[in-house]
Amino acid sequence: MRNKLLWILFAVSMGAQAASLDSASLLAPPLKPVSEQPQAAHMVAELLTRHHYKALPLDDAMSEKIFNRYLKMLDSGKYIFVQGDIDQLQAARTRLDDAIITENLSLPFAIFNLYTQRGVERFTYARSLLKEGFDFSQKENFQYDRDKADWPKSEQEMRELWRMRVKNDWLRLRLAGKDDKSIVETLDKRYENFLRRVARTKSEDAFQIFMNAYAMSVEPHTNYMGSRAAEDFDISMRLSLVGIGAALAEKDDYTVIRELIPGGPAILSGQLKAGDRIVGVAQGENSVMIDVVGWRLDDTVAQIRGAADSVVVLDILPADATSDGEHKLVSLIRKKVTLEQQAAKKSVVSVVDGAVTRRIGVISIPAFYQDFEARGRGDRDYRSVTRDVARLMDELKTEKVDGLLIDLRDNGGGSMTEAVELTGLFVGKGPVVQQRDAQGNVAVASDTDATIAWHGPLGVLINRGSASASEIFAAAIQDYGRGLVVGERSFGKGTVQTMVNLDRVARNEKPVLGDVKLTTAQFFRIDGGTTQLRGVKPDISFPSIADDDDLGEASFDNALPWVQIKAVDYAPLGNVKAVLPALQSRHQARLKTNLEFQFLKEDIAEVSLQRKKNLISLNEAERRNEREAQAAKLASREILRGTSRTTQSDPPGQETELAMKTPTQDDGLQANERDLSNELAAEKARKSTKDVFLDEAAHILSDEVDLLKLEIRVASGNRTRFTGPF
Repeated sequence: MRNKLLWILFAVSMGAQAASLDSASLLAPPLKPVSEQPQAAHMVAELLTRHHYKALPLDDAMSEKIFNRYLKMLDSGKYIFVQGDIDQLQAARTRLDDAIITENLSLPFAIFNLYTQRGVERFTYARSLLKEGFDFSQKENFQYDRDKADWPKSEQEMRELWRMRVKNDWLRLRLAGKDDKSIVETLDKRYENFLRRVARTKSEDAFQIFMNAYAMSVEPHTNYMGSRAAEDFDISMRLSLVGIGAALAEKDDYTVIRELIPGGPAILSGQLKAGDRIVGVAQGENSVMIDVVGWRLDDTVAQIRGAADSVVVLDILPADATSDGEHKLVSLIRKKVTLEQQAAKKSVVSVVDGAVTRRIGVISIPAFYQDFEARGRGDRDYRSVTRDVARLMDELKTEKVDGLLIDLRDNGGGSMTEAVELTGLFVGKGPVVQQRDAQGNVAVASDTDATIAWHGPLGVLINRGSASASEIFAAAIQDYGRGLVVGERSFGKGTVQTMVNLDRVARNEKPVLGDVKLTTAQFFRIDGGTTQLRGVKPDISFPSIADDDDLGEASFDNALPWVQIKAVDYAPLGNVKAVLPALQSRHQARLKTNLEFQFLKEDIAEVSLQRKKNLISLNEAERRNEREAQAAKLASREILRGTSRTTQSDPPGQETELAMKTPTQDDGLQANERDLSNELAAEKARKSTKDVFLDEAAHILSDEVDLLKLEIRVASGNRTRFTGPF
């Protein structure tokens, strides 16, 4: 085995020597594992083979799975490796398990180094193509989605693939009105930025990718996180951090302030604004200023974050200054910053139904967050989504809303405890979800508070991005008959994860080993079914543009199967199904006259056809014709929207969410290439547009309010008039 390993390492090093001199000069020294990584790898293996819900041995069979996933994570589009590289690495296919067990990570790092070497060669070649230009009168097609394609068989085939890729990049910018000179400048900088990123790659990057190739080969939602990634995950759960209160982005060689967070030290100072560039950071008034130009974003962020009430000094190049303009120093005191943008929010949608206007309260929940640390130490004011929602509901009650809609679209989950407690606000005391561990033991998670915070009509809006804790909540509301579930079928993630801090296990004082998000159980609905693979099926379904092959649990090749266990004893609280036929009828009638849903059906058909084709023309005339046809279609839609506004309540000039999501003009640019002020303005416009899915969900809930009122009037012989929220 040792001879085979030495042969692979030798072959990889020879491959690197065979590269062009230009490429070699741009490539950073080969990465090597740092001292703590072999130990971390071994600890991860111990957890996955002993304590995982689907524990699998780390053997040659697992090594093959790791090998395939590692290559896919490195080069999913098949733009870097050629078949010869894959053939050269075949001996590693059954040796990656040994690398982890023996704590010798030379082999996975050699594979990563070969990837970076080939990446430099590819992007160096891409830059060379810019000197030649392209003939856009030729009839050529480009396969843009190569996830299922074969590896290029030769260097010649790889070069042809890159020629077409660069040609497409050029054509997109050309169609957007750029001249050849600016196109060359834009693309040359884009490809050079990749080379810069390669040069800044660290061993922790290679290690994290490899360990995730292992973890996700066991099960899709098991992950390894390095210390920084684990810190970011913790911040997302507690919705707070200690820092200056600024969202940062990387643009060219600069760390740029993208947004100032309300209430944070940065915005309160009055000295910073979006677009300002951070070129240096010092830890205190009299400390040495460290130049951070050309740094990775995460390295700069690590310098800016720090202990509460400590001082950080920023060297700022103002947004409106040239690169050699005058700098200014800004001294800030780090404070705890609350990320309110990621917290639950409320709004009210007014639904006009003839002479009646009903007010539907909406609470949008982006994640099931909780400050675990604060709760664990007994802090009575710890932050949680359940507490925030309870407060928002109290506010909506004072606004006298007729119904409540919980918006869980694109909510990927979070704390299961929060899902249980949030459900309790609507069903009171009782079972919410079942958990089955690896030994087959089933435990029932119940809410223990009998108080119901909202008795009125309830709706839950979900989509394909609603997963895990979102599905627990939506499924429980559906099983209890407590409310309507509308939208798309949910993601289908029915597994429970636990965070394991490896440094705590090893009793390290400093965080160096990282964390493992370990799948320890599978959850089941109280009716005995599971959301695994199948997700939550809405009571009323909306048309969906999502592709099951790309999004959802079913898209994973090693997802756990759908199974069923025994139901628990629970008492339904309502019978939504009784009014469902009438609600469905009204919904369908509205869709027939709803322009946006008609447009959506057209777009779904068009996207589906394009997915099947998986080809895009590189002929300029054909692409211009396609662009003009798209523009004409959108223009005709705007005319129809303008005509329909004479009979609808939408204010003039207000576009729909669907219209904003439809690509109107492809500018050919990547996010970090666009002007920041224009990008922020477009983002603000998207947030202010009408949301057709939310609007229809509110109409459905309004219909339910109307039908329930009608039932009450009929049951009481019209002697009792219904008033107020339920």
